[in-house]
Amino acid sequence: MSLSDIYTELIAEHSRSMEHKHPLQEATIKERGHNPSCGDEITLELQVEDGRIKDAAFTGVGCAISQASTSMMIDLVKGKPVDEARRLAELFISMIKGRELTEEELDELDEAAALRNISRMPARVKCAVLSWHTLDMALAKENEQAD
Repeated sequence: MSLSDIYTELIAEHSRSMEHKHPLQEATIKERGHNPSCGDEITLELQVEDGRIKDAAFTGVGCAISQASTSMMIDLVKGKPVDEARRLAELFISMIKGRELTEEELDELDEAAALRNISRMPARVKCAVLSWHTLDMALAKENEQAD
């Protein structure tokens, strides 16, 4: 199986997955993300307790890349401290914007690292980063309220 086959399979698998696609009953943060250029729209719901993302889910519509990227992001940040989740969001966004990551950084992003070739597809960059920007905005607001 080639790298592009793995990439295609991961996107297909995550975009179809319903594991994280539902309203979150215990949400403490709700943030809407919208990409007007293609119509992708998500509402990210997070349950943050004691500085950790205890649970996360999303609802919304969008292309396979935006849906898969959101699913991968939730897999990655669930259970992590807020600061760590924000750092991972920054890392992912910089990767999609074309920065070469080290092997260690790619390992940190886990399955989301499979999306790194999107940096070569300018029309898809916004699709891939939508949920990550939404996560960062939501957690930034949470930090402001905590201060």
